[in-house]
Amino acid sequence: MYKLRGHHLFCLLGYRGMGYSEEYVENMTRLHQTLRDYPNTLIHLVNGPDQLCEKYPNSGVYHCQDNSIYERDAAILEKMGLKIGQMLSWKDIESCIRKFVVPSDVQVICETCAWRSYGVCEEGIQEIHEGKRLRKIQ
Repeated sequence: MYKLRGHHLFCLLGYRGMGYSEEYVENMTRLHQTLRDYPNTLIHLVNGPDQLCEKYPNSGVYHCQDNSIYERDAAILEKMGLKIGQMLSWKDIESCIRKFVVPSDVQVICETCAWRSYGVCEEGIQEIHEGKRLRKIQ
C-alpha cells in the first residue's frame, strides 16, 4: 500500500523519469513501475505530504506544504469523485480517470505546475482513456 496525495495521481500518469533530484526520481520510478506492474496495489489517499514528498529535495522552499498544492490535491480528488482517507487500487484510480477526467483538465487544474508545459500529463490521461497502462520507464 502507498500513501498518495491528490495531485500525484496526475503526476504518475505523466511521469517520464524526470524529477527534482536523483533520490526523488528513484523513488518515483519505483512507485510508478510498481503501479504499472501490479495495478491492484492499494493507494491510501492522504491530505498533505505523501511517500513521494518524502524524497523531495531539502533545498529551500518545501513546496509540498504550499497552499496551492493542497488546492490542486483537492481539485483533482473532487474531479475524480474521490475523498481523502479512501483506500482503493491503482486499477480503480485508472477507472476514475477514464470516467471523470479528460486531458484538457490538466490545463485548468494544474495551471501553475512547472511540469505542465511538457504535455506529458495530458498524454498520460489520454493513454489511460485508450486502455493503456502507465508507461515503462527506461
